[in-house]
Amino acid sequence: MEENMEKVVSMPRIGDAAPKFKAVTTQGEINFPDDYAGEWVILFSHPADFTPVCTSEFMTFASMEEQFTKANCKLVGLSVDGLYSHIAWLRTIKDKIEYKGMKNVEVNFPLIEDITMEVANKYGMIQPGEDSTKAVRAVFFIDPKGVIRTIIYYPLSLGRNFDELYRVLVALQTSDEFGVATPADWRPGDDVIVPPAGSCGTAKDRMEGKEEMHCHDWFFCTQKLDKDKVLDTILKK
Repeated sequence: MEENMEKVVSMPRIGDAAPKFKAVTTQGEINFPDDYAGEWVILFSHPADFTPVCTSEFMTFASMEEQFTKANCKLVGLSVDGLYSHIAWLRTIKDKIEYKGMKNVEVNFPLIEDITMEVANKYGMIQPGEDSTKAVRAVFFIDPKGVIRTIIYYPLSLGRNFDELYRVLVALQTSDEFGVATPADWRPGDDVIVPPAGSCGTAKDRMEGKEEMHCHDWFFCTQKLDKDKVLDTILKK
């Protein structure tokens, strides 16, 4: 009976402290998440070096790195490949791969060596039902206090939507800064959700200008939040 039981995958949860680890990366050793205290971090895994979907993702992340950096967010990648494989793959991307107008792309953020799968297992990145020897495409958003705020998992065959990853980062910071929630498909400049009338003082007081609140019903109230105000607050940290 025990032989037929599925292996339980240990997975951290939203609101948990990010599991700590030390690792060797393409940018030297890191002590995670302590080295990133005071900054947002996106920790993400990919199945394997020298694979096409992963190559497209790393080129996209590298091309957007400055955009994430301006939003006080660092990128950290991981796969269960070794350091020399990482280095060779990233060199090949820079020297030989051109995709969607991206070429000569240099990946400067750290890529973790995780041959033992220690880190991948701590973060539930190895999911036996998908593959027992490769990490799925996991994405962890970790805030400046080292707390996991969002977790997204993708199967091996599906490349990530990087506009959505950036949107999530901005939305999380907007919620923290202005004491609001963000509705479906929210982007900077769209209305935000505030607590209903009678309990909305905190949110409204933190939003300069105190724009008029619109209540669609007693449980659903929205308020304008200027796009420039959002971006100025987030990008000037």
